[in-house]
Amino acid sequence: MQKKFVANLALLLFMNLLIKPIYILGIDRAVQVEVGAANYGIYFAIFNFTFLLTIILDFGITNFNNKNIAQNNHLLTKHFSSLVSLKLLLAVAYIIICVLAGFIIGYDIRLMKLLLVQGFNMFLVFFILYLRSNLAGLHLFKTDSIVSVLDRLILIVLCIFMLKNDVFKSEEGIMYFVYAQTASYLLTTVTAFIIILSKTHSFSFKFDKAFSLMILKKSLPFAILTLLMSFYNRIDTVMIERILPDGDVQSGIYAQAFRILDATNMIAFLTAGMLLPIFSRMLKYKESVEPLVKLISTLLLTPAIVVGIGCLFYSTELMELMYKEHIEDSAKIFGLLMMSFIAVSTTYIFGTLLTANGNMRQLNYMAASGMLFNIILNYILIKQYNAYGSAISSMITQFVTAGIQVFIAQKIFKFKVNVRLINTFIVFTVGIVGINYATHELLNFHWMIRFAIMVATSAIWAFITGIISLKSMFRIMKYG
Repeated sequence: MQKKFVANLALLLFMNLLIKPIYILGIDRAVQVEVGAANYGIYFAIFNFTFLLTIILDFGITNFNNKNIAQNNHLLTKHFSSLVSLKLLLAVAYIIICVLAGFIIGYDIRLMKLLLVQGFNMFLVFFILYLRSNLAGLHLFKTDSIVSVLDRLILIVLCIFMLKNDVFKSEEGIMYFVYAQTASYLLTTVTAFIIILSKTHSFSFKFDKAFSLMILKKSLPFAILTLLMSFYNRIDTVMIERILPDGDVQSGIYAQAFRILDATNMIAFLTAGMLLPIFSRMLKYKESVEPLVKLISTLLLTPAIVVGIGCLFYSTELMELMYKEHIEDSAKIFGLLMMSFIAVSTTYIFGTLLTANGNMRQLNYMAASGMLFNIILNYILIKQYNAYGSAISSMITQFVTAGIQVFIAQKIFKFKVNVRLINTFIVFTVGIVGINYATHELLNFHWMIRFAIMVATSAIWAFITGIISLKSMFRIMKYG
């Protein structure tokens, strides 16, 4: 199982690292520069606002389906038609509630138009995720890897054409960006739908009330978890935009800093998407998950520590490389957000394991506490420190909730406390701090050369400390 996981994870990451950084660091950044921080800040706030309401759109069906299909492949044909019909019905309810919520919080006609289109886009995004959950549940990871990058590949092509023709510089520039997303999501949805159809024996649009109620009841814990985690992960910019007098600009500054975190989170998110069906199948057949948890912890947390600490030291240089405005403010935010990547990676490992094991009650208590803590902290700190206060709140919340999930997993699975591994991580982390300080503060080369030296030295340090071992990796690939 470990060999299969590593091989498919490598393919998934290769496909996404080939395409998505080009979009996030190239296209998306270029669009923000073209439309300006204020316009992009409004878009980013509405994007996160629509994300907060996705409990209605998905209702936990995607995670439930991923786990269910992984353990019972034959249910794909039996459930697919009914689940698609249910998803469409939920989409209608979602759009209506998005519009009503927009009116309640005071969005004007221009923002309502953006909200409506973005709401439809969010439906397409989550429908693609549902379709991909079927592929992952069937362990068709190669096909899933291709589908996972298709929307961004299409969007890159569309946006390059639009950037060359100065489309985004017009008054409706941000709307054209959203329309381009709609086109890319639609094409990807159709493609993924056709692939799934080829794996089923029949399909018809039918609404089965009894079946739908049964699925909603079973997926309710997943839905609650999605809602709660969405709030403490995505409410930041919504609160910034609503609380502060210059909320649109502050939200745009936060979005500048958030972009690289979004790109790096992709790695942990994709890994979790693959881990869920694997953990689910292993747990069904009473296989020990401890070796895989140890493996993925070293594979994910080692680069997360390097990236998080490295971006904290080099925050100003990286922001200057990407933007022309609000550098000082976005650099401070960026450093804190990137440190939270370590906690986010931890959450994707242990949260996924607990989800696969069905420990939804414990996860929901954790997420509810995290949501309340984050909202209160945001309300206090945003008023005092603007968008920077939200970054402080986000980092603290991520580390607290990650620690709780590790504690819960250790108690439930009775993992042995690996003192040696913990000490290795501590030594490794201290070394990474020292390496960053030495390259950033003591060397006189161009910052890019110093950054490259830092990355190379960090990789060597990982092997010296033994946190990454070539011998163990080769053993996994050969005998796993």
